[in-house]
Amino acid sequence: MTQEKAIAFLKSGKNVFLTGSAGTGKTYVLNQFIQHLQDAKVEVAVTASTGIAATHIFGVTIHSWASIGIKQKITERDLGYLKKQKAIRDKFNKTKVLIIDEISMLHKDQLDSIHHVLSYCRDSNEAFGGIQVVLCGDFFQLPPIGDYHETSRDKFAFMSKSWLYADFKICYLTEQFRQNANRLTQILDEIRSANVSSNSLTLLTQANTTQFEAGIEPTQLFTHNLDVDSINMQHLEALPSKSRYFKAKVKGEKELTNLLRRSVLTQDDMPLRIGAKVMFVKNNPERNYINGTLGEIIDYTEIGFPLVKTLDGHEISASSEEWTITNENGQTLASYEQVPLRLAWAITVHKSQGMTLDAAELDLSKTFERGQGYVALSRLRSLERLRLLGFNQTALEVDPLALKADLRFQELSELNDASHSLVVLEGDKKEFLKKVGGRNLKRIPPQ
Repeated sequence: MTQEKAIAFLKSGKNVFLTGSAGTGKTYVLNQFIQHLQDAKVEVAVTASTGIAATHIFGVTIHSWASIGIKQKITERDLGYLKKQKAIRDKFNKTKVLIIDEISMLHKDQLDSIHHVLSYCRDSNEAFGGIQVVLCGDFFQLPPIGDYHETSRDKFAFMSKSWLYADFKICYLTEQFRQNANRLTQILDEIRSANVSSNSLTLLTQANTTQFEAGIEPTQLFTHNLDVDSINMQHLEALPSKSRYFKAKVKGEKELTNLLRRSVLTQDDMPLRIGAKVMFVKNNPERNYINGTLGEIIDYTEIGFPLVKTLDGHEISASSEEWTITNENGQTLASYEQVPLRLAWAITVHKSQGMTLDAAELDLSKTFERGQGYVALSRLRSLERLRLLGFNQTALEVDPLALKADLRFQELSELNDASHSLVVLEGDKKEFLKKVGGRNLKRIPPQ
């Protein structure tokens, strides 16, 4: 499906699952839809399954917005408590569209809980209380965290009852827009289809000898934490300068602050030195960095913050940033303040999910979970900035259930594409805007 058609589906008011391989522009489509809703004065809740993912779309975590916290399942008592809270009821009743990004990392029980909360608090038997729900993500990414005995069938959101009830229309993006990544895109698509060609295996093997341009030191990705921590500290201690320690300021309930600690990629007491290779771990486009921007500490500012020179030559003062968890009234329940950096000679594959890396050296020889190889390789824009030290068979495998579901998603997307013309979807958009009290932008004369 084209981006134009997918955007038309989103504007039509239908429940939608937006998906596609790396480079097809899922985030672009989502942002275009969000801008449309804001221009049309339609109340939209922009959320994501993790704190890191939420920063990418300038939203909040779905757990916070839906007031389910870290609970996997919601109880009748929980529902009764939430419904008594006027501020929560008002927020849910005011919301017309709910967006959940990185849906692959949301447990199916949590998606069901969100449905129950919205239906109960909005006094509606419709799916998610009648709110338009848009899910976005890729189930070839790493799965949700669950109990040790749970299988993919027990965890993936598309296996939930609420997924079926909501009758999500599948919009599977197929056009490639990521430049200079043709060979890497082909390899990723082959991994997705569980059919890696001999040519791709040769290209991956040859990536062992990739040489980077002068001044570019790639981030190293490993599958195990021990490798990452050891390499980062070895590199830091080898620098001639002395360490400066940056202490995080943490406020709020212990359970919530621990949740922030798990989602934020910095450290509570972080040692940094001049010459240290670092990575920004928060989005701030106005200051020329996003989650994944690489650089080197070249000095400290007059008030003591690290001065980072990025790979593209920008010099940025890494002043403190704040991560928060808020309640339904917008009040802060927990906060974590720290310089938005982490040592970046090495990082785990799990921690890299959601990032775009400028250059990387991967070791996938110890890959132990299907999907890790796909996640690691899809962090890059092109093969030219990848050095692959090694890989095993598991690194080229994806979850069998995700593969089966993805094939079905492609089929359903093609059916939706064929059965819904742009003209019909435009009419649906007008009806939806009328229903939710939004402005039909075509009636507004240009300024």
